[in-house]
Amino acid sequence: MPKGNQWTKQQLRQQLAVLSGETAPTKVLKNATYLNFGLHKWVNANIWLYNDRIVYVGKEMPANNETTEIIDCEDHYVVPGYIEPHAHPFQLYNPLSLGQYASQRGTTTLINDNLVLFLQLSIKKALTFIEELDKMPLSYYWWGRYDAQTELSAEKFTTKKMREWLAHPLVVQGGELTGWPGVLGGDDEILDWMQETKRLGKQIEGHLPGASDLTLTKLELLGVTCDHEAMTGEEAYRRLSLGLTTSLRYSSIRPDLPDILEQLLELGVDSFDRILMNTDGSTPAFYEQGISDKLVSIALSKGISPEDAYSMVTYNVARHYGMDDFHGMIAPGRLAHLNILSDKENPLPVSVIAKGEWIKKEGQECYPEVSFNWEKHGFKPLELDWSLTIDDLVYSSPVGIEMINSVITRPYNISIETSIEQLSNDNDECFFSMVDRNGKWRINTLLKGFVKNIGGFASTYSNTGDIFIIGKNKNDMLAAFNHVTEKGGGIALVEDGEVIAEIDLPLLGGMSRNRMEDLMEEEKSLVRELKRRGYPFEDPIYSLLFFSSTHLPYVRITQPGIYDVKKKTVLFPSIMR
Repeated sequence: MPKGNQWTKQQLRQQLAVLSGETAPTKVLKNATYLNFGLHKWVNANIWLYNDRIVYVGKEMPANNETTEIIDCEDHYVVPGYIEPHAHPFQLYNPLSLGQYASQRGTTTLINDNLVLFLQLSIKKALTFIEELDKMPLSYYWWGRYDAQTELSAEKFTTKKMREWLAHPLVVQGGELTGWPGVLGGDDEILDWMQETKRLGKQIEGHLPGASDLTLTKLELLGVTCDHEAMTGEEAYRRLSLGLTTSLRYSSIRPDLPDILEQLLELGVDSFDRILMNTDGSTPAFYEQGISDKLVSIALSKGISPEDAYSMVTYNVARHYGMDDFHGMIAPGRLAHLNILSDKENPLPVSVIAKGEWIKKEGQECYPEVSFNWEKHGFKPLELDWSLTIDDLVYSSPVGIEMINSVITRPYNISIETSIEQLSNDNDECFFSMVDRNGKWRINTLLKGFVKNIGGFASTYSNTGDIFIIGKNKNDMLAAFNHVTEKGGGIALVEDGEVIAEIDLPLLGGMSRNRMEDLMEEEKSLVRELKRRGYPFEDPIYSLLFFSSTHLPYVRITQPGIYDVKKKTVLFPSIMR
């Protein structure tokens, strides 16, 4: 918990007993050269831990140490566990698999998007779930989304639900605010939720790509305190100049961080106190190169001092969220999240302690075995009580959807014959359907620019949990749909009735149970096969996620139908089955 009484009175008395010598510390990091953010420099000290808390930092060694594990940190460096401030923990992986992988690279705290929880679980189950995760070896905190970043056929956001969610101590911010144009245009309901967030003393994260100084100023007046959408050094500089905490992004679709840091240095920025760094929910294979440790490596490679580079993924984050009394520092009273480094210039730790326990030691993973009952918390496999037939795959819309890049789509006039069973491989147009996961409606159109030659492709992974079907051959499209739904969720590429590549996603149809390392290989195989068939952009997984996302231009396929983002109107409604 970021605030309040995390430790009981009895536990606090036990911690004091360590200092008086009545009780032995559980661990002592001896001769530790650690990064002291109070002084903003490296200091030598002995660090005493008692269970999950740092109880002493100084020159003394405990007189009572018979049961203490003493770790000699001479020739090593110690920094706080890294904090990822902008995690989307449902990008094929799940919060546990992401956390376990991240921890081996030193990230021990994740601040997470709650959108999937809000859209697919009851508020009771969602809150029970985040409380259960809080018992895990790592620290998990959460956002409070104000909107679904798409159009829904049924309202999921209510004031009662929002207030209950925002009030929870594991929820540390409102946002990210993708629906800000509506707020500026008079949406007082979201503004009321923003005011409630501020009343609770919590931050509000924007989502403000390309915003002018005037727009940034207006949103600051409404309570926005941070934004992660700067794509150039100049945009980051303007946010800093206006007083916004600025979170710099290095992600699978926006790997802007190296250029932004270079440009900020050229602009004369020499204070990094209000800068954070994030990976913005990258897809699994992107994380092979690292998570927060990679961000620090990039900053170091641009000539930023180790003190500033590490602070942007530790102390700066904790201070922004008002939880530097628990996180982000090596100091008495803080949670015992610690990374032991071989060198200041190498942020990949040789050993990691989380909540006072080893999860990596001398290069070897020792993350504890965790048994988690996903179904108890509502994360069940997709189960359909309906079937899809060839009669559902009828395409008569005059307007299709054309991809400009991985995530931007626009309308185009369909000119090819669509009343056939198979489209030609001579063009990049495919049949494209979105089908309600409950089987009540469907939307049929064409998708241009996704691939050139493909049989059938289906995905239960989407922004809303509904099902996408894409392809040139209707029989292969049905085969792909049947395959992923029989598996309880997933993504599958089918040709001539044969599954070419697939990812099983049995948790709500959107998440894998596999370890990240295994999921990375599955994703790479799928992406490789799609690129062989003509996918021209960076990230097809993000394409699937954002097909329905109305915070992006120009048209989107949503539950009510094909939606014009600028005009805020449904161009062609979904059809009841």
